[in-house]
Amino acid sequence: MKARRANSRDRILAAAADVAREAGPGSLSLDAVANRAGVSKGGLLYNFPTKAKLMQGLVENYLNEFEQDLEARVAETGHENALSAYIRLSADDCEEPQPSASWIFSAIAEDPDFLTPITAFKRQLFERLKGETDDLGSLLVCFLAIEGLRSMNLFDSDVLSQEERKLLVSSLLKIAG
Repeated sequence: MKARRANSRDRILAAAADVAREAGPGSLSLDAVANRAGVSKGGLLYNFPTKAKLMQGLVENYLNEFEQDLEARVAETGHENALSAYIRLSADDCEEPQPSASWIFSAIAEDPDFLTPITAFKRQLFERLKGETDDLGSLLVCFLAIEGLRSMNLFDSDVLSQEERKLLVSSLLKIAG
């Protein structure tokens, strides 16, 4: 029975991600997600009692996938350190157009703890990267530059040209070693 619930949960998260990509997270409808996932609205609400919890599940799922991608990249290349992998993965993410971030504000208003998993993930990642470098100053420059790039992308306020973004990433990779 647990495997079935996990399967329903995974289907719901995949459907929610599809609906959010198509309509934007702010327009995410529980009915649309339930229909896309092939579950009843009651089944959706069993797994995610509120829209905010569904959004939090999407964020947590994204963070888990990012962490797995980071681990895979470090393992595959054998020569790339975690900071370089983080820079490349984040830069790749920022190449994808993002929907309006206004949904984040409504999610935070509904559930003030919405950002807790994001903060915990970033703290854990930063501590890992800190443990793998001898140069804290270089790590801070790289980490904050990438987080700035992510924020500009998320809030649709990117002022950098494609060439400037490439130069930034190239410079950060040099710093990262």
